[in-house]
Amino acid sequence: MIEVQHLSKRYGPFTAVDDVSFSVGAGEILGFLGPNGAGKTTTMRIITGYMPASEGTVTVAGHDVFSDAIEAKKRTGYLPETPPLYPDMSVRDYVTFVARIKGVPSREVRGRVDAVMKKTHIADMASRHCGKLSKGYKQRVGLAQALIHNPDVLVLDEPTAGLDPKQIIEARQLITELGGNHTVVLSTHILPEVSQTCSRVVIIARGKVVAVDTPDNLTARLRGSETMYLQVAAPGADVTPALSAIAGITRVKAEAGANGLVAIEVDCEQGRDVRRELAATVVNHGWGLLELRPMRMSLEDIFLSLTTEDAGAPPADAAPAATEAANA
Repeated sequence: MIEVQHLSKRYGPFTAVDDVSFSVGAGEILGFLGPNGAGKTTTMRIITGYMPASEGTVTVAGHDVFSDAIEAKKRTGYLPETPPLYPDMSVRDYVTFVARIKGVPSREVRGRVDAVMKKTHIADMASRHCGKLSKGYKQRVGLAQALIHNPDVLVLDEPTAGLDPKQIIEARQLITELGGNHTVVLSTHILPEVSQTCSRVVIIARGKVVAVDTPDNLTARLRGSETMYLQVAAPGADVTPALSAIAGITRVKAEAGANGLVAIEVDCEQGRDVRRELAATVVNHGWGLLELRPMRMSLEDIFLSLTTEDAGAPPADAAPAATEAANA
């Protein structure tokens, strides 16, 4: 549904986006993840046709966003980090206005407005002026304007920025509901956003893509081995030799705690399941097996591993504001 190939954006000698390539399938929710200044917003603006690229191609539903911009935009809904609201318009008037400028047929406008307001939970604010809404409601109205023409693709840039915890949960639920009916690209630096809503992630740092995969596959690739965690009751015992002797185990790290409890991390060869052997060894030695589970790298661990190299490099979105505006 979205194809980004060798995309670059330069401001004079400064490169904000550097040879970025990725694709998004129909109905997929893709997390576009990176630290502040990584190049996320610049990439989103190019995908939505808001900004030209220096090099590369982007197609949305088969339409090139540069050479066939009108058709591509018809199939794209965009929620920028700051929703584009008119503060003096009521919520209903604003959503209706957007429906008309986005080409929704006149006979369908009323029904479409009602349906989108219900879907985004803003119907109770229909008569309130946009300028008097809370941050959470402004985000919902912004999402309503992105949805009003029923686009194939939704591009959401930091959709939960500034929301309180309850509003964040509601926004995540809504985004999850949109998947399947729409292809969603969710740009964020908030890691729970990705882990709870997205099936696949693109991680960008310093303007370059550093990983494209599912969180589970990234975990396996970065760790390079399977790790198990055990807690056993073994007062005074040295558990390391017995566990190290199990075939396929490459490392055992044990830390003694209070009351004879021992916390153990066990690394084993990739794809090797040693849970039965671990449990049998613990029981045969007369120790108490209190916990046995696989350990996984969190998304936070993955993110830091892939984005903290060369931390002194300049951020990819650090181009002067005036230069960006001139190129918009």
